[in-house]
Amino acid sequence: MYRILYRRSLLGCAVSAAILSHPSGSFAEAARDAPALMLANVHEAGAIRVAEYWVSEKYDGIRAYWSGEALLTRTGQRICAPAWFTSGWPREALDGELWIGRGRFEEVLATVRDTVPDDAAWRKVRYMVFDLPSHAGPFSERVRALEALLVRAASTTLAPVRQWQIQDEVSLERELAAIVRAGGEGLILHKADSLYHAGRSDDLLKVKSYRDAEACVTAHIPGNGKYANMLGALEVRTPEGIVFRIGSGFTDEQRKHPPAVGTCITYRYHGLTANGVPRFARFLRTRTFDSPARPTNEARGPESYRR
Repeated sequence: MYRILYRRSLLGCAVSAAILSHPSGSFAEAARDAPALMLANVHEAGAIRVAEYWVSEKYDGIRAYWSGEALLTRTGQRICAPAWFTSGWPREALDGELWIGRGRFEEVLATVRDTVPDDAAWRKVRYMVFDLPSHAGPFSERVRALEALLVRAASTTLAPVRQWQIQDEVSLERELAAIVRAGGEGLILHKADSLYHAGRSDDLLKVKSYRDAEACVTAHIPGNGKYANMLGALEVRTPEGIVFRIGSGFTDEQRKHPPAVGTCITYRYHGLTANGVPRFARFLRTRTFDSPARPTNEARGPESYRR
Protein backbone atom coordinates (compact mmCIF):
# COMPACT_ATOMS: atom_id res chain seq x y z
CA MET A 1 0.00 0.00 0.00
CA TYR A 2 1.44 3.37 -1.03
CA ARG A 3 0.31 6.75 0.18
CA ILE A 4 -0.25 9.07 -2.79
CA LEU A 5 0.33 12.66 -1.71
CA TYR A 6 -0.07 14.42 -5.05
CA ARG A 7 -2.91 16.41 -6.51
CA ARG A 8 -5.52 14.59 -8.59
CA SER A 9 -4.06 16.08 -11.77
CA LEU A 10 -0.84 14.18 -11.05
CA LEU A 11 -2.55 10.89 -10.24
CA GLY A 12 -1.00 9.03 -13.16
CA CYS A 13 2.47 10.20 -12.15
CA ALA A 14 1.83 9.32 -8.53
CA VAL A 15 0.84 5.77 -9.43
CA SER A 16 4.04 5.52 -11.47
CA ALA A 17 5.95 6.80 -8.44
CA ALA A 18 4.90 3.75 -6.48
CA ILE A 19 6.13 1.49 -9.27
CA LEU A 20 9.39 3.39 -9.72
CA SER A 21 10.31 3.21 -6.08
CA HIS A 22 9.69 -0.54 -6.00
CA PRO A 23 11.24 -2.21 -9.07
CA SER A 24 9.90 -5.59 -7.96
CA GLY A 25 6.33 -4.25 -8.21
CA SER A 26 3.87 -5.04 -10.96
CA PHE A 27 4.13 -3.36 -14.36
CA ALA A 28 0.79 -4.77 -15.48
CA GLU A 29 -1.17 -1.53 -15.28
CA ALA A 30 1.43 0.43 -17.24
CA ALA A 31 1.79 -2.39 -19.77
CA ARG A 32 -1.88 -2.08 -20.73
CA ASP A 33 -1.17 1.46 -21.94
CA ALA A 34 2.19 0.72 -23.57
CA PRO A 35 2.46 2.42 -26.99
CA ALA A 36 2.98 0.19 -30.03
CA LEU A 37 6.50 1.29 -30.99
CA MET A 38 9.02 0.24 -33.61
CA LEU A 39 11.98 -1.49 -31.97
CA ALA A 40 15.47 -1.93 -33.35
CA ASN A 41 17.39 -5.05 -34.20
CA VAL A 42 21.18 -5.12 -34.13
CA HIS A 43 22.95 -4.35 -37.38
CA GLU A 44 25.20 -7.09 -38.73
CA ALA A 45 27.76 -5.94 -41.29
CA GLY A 46 26.90 -7.06 -44.81
CA ALA A 47 23.34 -8.12 -43.98
CA ILE A 48 21.64 -5.12 -45.61
CA ARG A 49 22.16 -2.53 -48.35
CA VAL A 50 23.08 0.56 -46.33
CA ALA A 51 22.05 2.86 -49.20
CA GLU A 52 18.42 1.83 -48.59
CA TYR A 53 18.47 3.35 -45.09
CA TRP A 54 18.51 6.74 -43.43
CA VAL A 55 21.16 7.22 -40.74
CA SER A 56 20.88 9.14 -37.47
CA GLU A 57 22.73 9.32 -34.17
CA LYS A 58 21.60 6.89 -31.46
CA TYR A 59 20.99 9.17 -28.48
CA ASP A 60 21.70 7.96 -24.94
CA GLY A 61 18.44 9.26 -23.53
CA ILE A 62 15.03 7.97 -22.50
CA ARG A 63 12.71 6.66 -25.21
CA ALA A 64 9.42 8.55 -24.97
CA TYR A 65 6.14 8.53 -26.88
CA TRP A 66 4.02 11.68 -27.20
CA SER A 67 0.38 10.60 -27.52
CA GLY A 68 -0.80 14.08 -28.48
CA GLU A 69 -1.73 14.68 -24.85
CA ALA A 70 0.89 13.05 -22.62
CA LEU A 71 4.46 11.76 -22.61
CA LEU A 72 4.73 8.01 -21.97
CA THR A 73 7.65 5.67 -21.44
CA ARG A 74 8.08 2.65 -23.66
CA THR A 75 6.14 0.53 -21.17
CA GLY A 76 3.28 3.03 -20.89
CA GLN A 77 4.13 4.85 -17.67
CA ARG A 78 3.31 8.54 -17.68
CA ILE A 79 6.29 10.92 -17.58
CA CYS A 80 5.71 13.91 -15.30
CA ALA A 81 7.07 16.69 -17.49
CA PRO A 82 6.21 20.29 -16.55
CA ALA A 83 3.21 21.74 -18.39
CA TRP A 84 5.41 24.37 -20.07
CA PHE A 85 7.65 21.64 -21.51
CA THR A 86 4.89 20.23 -23.74
CA SER A 87 3.00 23.49 -24.27
CA GLY A 88 2.17 24.01 -27.96
CA TRP A 89 3.24 20.51 -29.00
CA PRO A 90 1.38 18.95 -31.96
CA ARG A 91 -1.70 16.82 -31.39
CA GLU A 92 -0.13 14.13 -33.58
CA ALA A 93 1.70 11.22 -31.98
CA LEU A 94 5.50 11.56 -31.86
CA ASP A 95 8.25 9.02 -31.22
CA GLY A 96 11.55 10.23 -29.84
CA GLU A 97 14.12 10.47 -27.09
CA LEU A 98 14.31 12.74 -24.03
CA TRP A 99 17.93 13.82 -24.13
CA ILE A 100 20.28 16.28 -22.44
CA GLY A 101 23.60 15.56 -24.14
CA ARG A 102 26.16 12.89 -24.91
CA GLY A 103 27.25 10.96 -21.85
CA ARG A 104 24.52 12.45 -19.64
CA PHE A 105 22.10 9.54 -19.47
CA GLU A 106 22.06 9.37 -15.67
CA GLU A 107 21.15 13.06 -15.51
CA VAL A 108 18.18 12.75 -17.85
CA LEU A 109 17.10 9.55 -16.09
CA ALA A 110 17.03 11.33 -12.72
CA THR A 111 15.01 14.18 -14.26
CA VAL A 112 12.47 11.87 -15.89
CA ARG A 113 12.05 9.72 -12.76
CA ASP A 114 11.15 12.73 -10.60
CA THR A 115 7.39 12.63 -10.00
CA VAL A 116 7.40 16.29 -8.98
CA PRO A 117 9.09 17.89 -12.01
CA ASP A 118 12.12 20.09 -11.36
CA ASP A 119 11.85 23.05 -13.72
CA ALA A 120 15.58 23.78 -13.65
CA ALA A 121 16.42 20.17 -14.54
CA TRP A 122 13.80 19.97 -17.29
CA ARG A 123 15.11 23.14 -18.95
CA LYS A 124 18.19 21.12 -19.96
CA VAL A 125 16.08 18.45 -21.68
CA ARG A 126 15.04 18.34 -25.33
CA TYR A 127 12.65 15.91 -26.94
CA MET A 128 14.57 14.64 -29.96
CA VAL A 129 11.89 13.38 -32.36
CA PHE A 130 12.71 10.74 -34.95
CA ASP A 131 9.34 9.46 -36.19
CA LEU A 132 5.63 10.08 -36.73
CA PRO A 133 3.82 6.87 -35.72
CA SER A 134 0.42 7.89 -37.13
CA HIS A 135 1.74 8.93 -40.57
CA ALA A 136 0.75 6.37 -43.23
CA GLY A 137 3.70 6.94 -45.56
CA PRO A 138 7.19 5.39 -45.77
CA PHE A 139 9.97 6.73 -43.59
CA SER A 140 11.35 9.06 -46.27
CA GLU A 141 7.98 10.82 -46.36
CA ARG A 142 7.72 10.82 -42.57
CA VAL A 143 11.10 12.56 -42.29
CA ARG A 144 9.89 15.47 -44.40
CA ALA A 145 6.49 15.62 -42.68
CA LEU A 146 8.12 15.58 -39.25
CA GLU A 147 10.44 18.46 -40.06
CA ALA A 148 7.54 20.56 -41.37
CA LEU A 149 5.40 19.71 -38.33
CA LEU A 150 8.07 20.75 -35.85
CA VAL A 151 8.75 23.99 -37.71
CA ARG A 152 5.06 24.87 -37.35
CA ALA A 153 5.11 23.95 -33.65
CA ALA A 154 7.98 26.42 -33.05
CA SER A 155 8.72 24.84 -29.66
CA THR A 156 12.12 25.26 -28.02
CA THR A 157 11.75 21.85 -26.33
CA LEU A 158 11.19 19.92 -29.58
CA ALA A 159 13.88 19.12 -32.13
CA PRO A 160 13.96 16.77 -35.12
CA VAL A 161 16.69 14.15 -35.12
CA ARG A 162 19.05 14.82 -38.03
CA GLN A 163 18.72 12.16 -40.73
CA TRP A 164 21.14 11.60 -43.60
CA GLN A 165 21.98 8.91 -46.16
CA ILE A 166 25.22 7.15 -47.06
CA GLN A 167 26.17 4.58 -49.69
CA ASP A 168 27.96 1.63 -48.12
CA GLU A 169 29.35 -0.19 -45.07
CA VAL A 170 32.69 1.60 -45.31
CA SER A 171 30.95 4.96 -44.99
CA LEU A 172 28.84 3.59 -42.15
CA GLU A 173 31.94 2.51 -40.21
CA ARG A 174 33.44 5.95 -40.77
CA GLU A 175 30.30 7.67 -39.49
CA LEU A 176 30.15 5.38 -36.45
CA ALA A 177 33.79 6.06 -35.57
CA ALA A 178 33.21 9.83 -35.78
CA ILE A 179 30.17 9.65 -33.48
CA VAL A 180 31.97 7.47 -30.92
CA ARG A 181 35.03 9.75 -30.92
CA ALA A 182 32.72 12.69 -30.19
CA GLY A 183 31.26 10.88 -27.18
CA GLY A 184 28.16 9.46 -28.86
CA GLU A 185 26.77 5.98 -28.38
CA GLY A 186 26.20 4.80 -31.94
CA LEU A 187 23.93 5.09 -34.97
CA ILE A 188 20.40 4.14 -36.00
CA LEU A 189 19.48 2.88 -39.46
CA HIS A 190 15.89 3.38 -40.58
CA LYS A 191 14.79 1.79 -43.85
CA ALA A 192 13.66 4.50 -46.26
CA ASP A 193 10.63 2.66 -47.68
CA SER A 194 9.40 1.14 -44.39
CA LEU A 195 6.01 1.95 -42.90
CA TYR A 196 5.70 2.58 -39.17
CA HIS A 197 4.80 -0.67 -37.44
CA ALA A 198 5.05 -2.05 -33.93
CA GLY A 199 7.68 -4.60 -32.98
CA ARG A 200 11.24 -5.47 -33.79
CA SER A 201 12.47 -5.85 -37.36
CA ASP A 202 15.34 -5.01 -39.70
CA ASP A 203 13.46 -1.88 -40.78
CA LEU A 204 15.09 -0.28 -37.73
CA LEU A 205 18.66 -1.19 -36.80
CA LYS A 206 21.11 0.00 -34.17
CA VAL A 207 24.80 0.22 -34.96
CA LYS A 208 27.28 0.30 -32.08
CA SER A 209 30.93 -0.53 -31.55
CA TYR A 210 29.84 -2.89 -28.76
CA ARG A 211 26.73 -4.77 -27.72
CA ASP A 212 24.80 -4.46 -24.50
CA ALA A 213 22.46 -6.79 -22.65
CA GLU A 214 20.87 -7.35 -19.27
CA ALA A 215 21.44 -9.80 -16.45
CA CYS A 216 20.37 -10.18 -12.83
CA VAL A 217 22.76 -9.94 -9.89
CA THR A 218 23.17 -13.25 -8.03
CA ALA A 219 26.08 -12.43 -5.68
CA HIS A 220 28.61 -9.81 -4.61
CA ILE A 221 32.27 -10.82 -4.86
CA PRO A 222 34.45 -8.95 -2.30
CA GLY A 223 37.31 -6.82 -3.58
CA ASN A 224 40.99 -6.97 -2.73
CA GLY A 225 43.78 -4.41 -2.52
CA LYS A 226 42.46 -0.97 -3.37
CA TYR A 227 38.95 -2.42 -3.36
CA ALA A 228 39.21 -4.09 0.06
CA ASN A 229 35.90 -3.83 1.95
CA MET A 230 34.23 -2.87 -1.31
CA LEU A 231 32.74 -4.68 -4.28
CA GLY A 232 35.25 -6.56 -6.39
CA ALA A 233 32.81 -7.96 -8.95
CA LEU A 234 29.16 -8.80 -9.50
CA GLU A 235 28.16 -12.37 -10.21
CA VAL A 236 25.23 -12.23 -12.64
CA ARG A 237 22.93 -14.59 -14.52
CA THR A 238 21.66 -13.95 -18.06
CA PRO A 239 18.12 -14.86 -19.22
CA GLU A 240 19.68 -17.90 -20.90
CA GLY A 241 21.11 -19.09 -17.57
CA ILE A 242 24.76 -18.15 -18.19
CA VAL A 243 26.49 -17.16 -14.92
CA PHE A 244 29.59 -14.97 -15.05
CA ARG A 245 31.29 -12.08 -13.26
CA ILE A 246 31.53 -8.39 -14.10
CA GLY A 247 34.45 -6.62 -12.40
CA SER A 248 34.84 -3.35 -14.32
CA GLY A 249 32.86 -0.24 -15.10
CA PHE A 250 31.99 0.65 -11.49
CA THR A 251 32.61 3.97 -9.78
CA ASP A 252 34.00 3.91 -6.23
CA GLU A 253 30.55 4.89 -4.97
CA GLN A 254 28.98 1.95 -6.81
CA ARG A 255 31.60 -0.36 -5.32
CA LYS A 256 30.67 0.91 -1.85
CA HIS A 257 26.94 0.56 -2.57
CA PRO A 258 26.58 -2.07 -5.32
CA PRO A 259 23.30 -3.10 -6.96
CA ALA A 260 21.45 -5.46 -4.63
CA VAL A 261 21.20 -9.18 -5.26
CA GLY A 262 18.15 -9.68 -7.46
CA THR A 263 18.60 -6.35 -9.23
CA CYS A 264 18.84 -6.39 -13.01
CA ILE A 265 21.71 -4.50 -14.59
CA THR A 266 22.80 -3.52 -18.10
CA TYR A 267 26.33 -4.41 -19.23
CA ARG A 268 28.34 -4.01 -22.42
CA TYR A 269 30.41 -6.70 -24.07
CA HIS A 270 32.35 -7.61 -27.22
CA GLY A 271 31.05 -10.92 -28.51
CA LEU A 272 30.71 -14.30 -26.82
CA THR A 273 33.11 -17.09 -25.94
CA ALA A 274 32.58 -20.62 -27.30
CA ASN A 275 30.65 -21.33 -24.09
CA GLY A 276 28.35 -18.37 -24.60
CA VAL A 277 29.94 -16.16 -21.93
CA PRO A 278 30.07 -12.42 -22.78
CA ARG A 279 33.62 -11.28 -23.53
CA PHE A 280 35.09 -8.18 -21.81
CA ALA A 281 31.84 -7.50 -19.95
CA ARG A 282 31.65 -4.06 -18.33
CA PHE A 283 28.94 -2.67 -16.03
CA LEU A 284 26.89 0.14 -17.54
CA ARG A 285 23.99 0.86 -15.23
CA THR A 286 21.25 -0.55 -13.03
CA ARG A 287 18.14 -1.38 -15.02
CA THR A 288 15.79 1.60 -15.04
CA PHE A 289 12.14 1.85 -14.11
CA ASP A 290 11.07 1.54 -17.75
CA SER A 291 11.94 -2.11 -18.21
CA PRO A 292 10.28 -5.38 -19.00
CA ALA A 293 9.69 -7.53 -15.93
CA ARG A 294 12.27 -10.01 -17.21
CA PRO A 295 15.72 -9.05 -18.52
CA THR A 296 16.38 -9.82 -22.17
CA ASN A 297 19.59 -10.19 -24.13
CA GLU A 298 19.98 -7.58 -26.87
CA ALA A 299 20.45 -10.22 -29.54
CA ARG A 300 17.21 -11.96 -28.51
CA GLY A 301 14.88 -9.25 -27.26
CA PRO A 302 14.35 -5.56 -26.46
CA GLU A 303 16.55 -3.15 -24.58
CA SER A 304 14.86 -1.96 -21.44
CA TYR A 305 14.18 1.69 -22.11
CA ARG A 306 15.55 2.69 -25.51
CA ARG A 307 15.39 1.66 -29.13
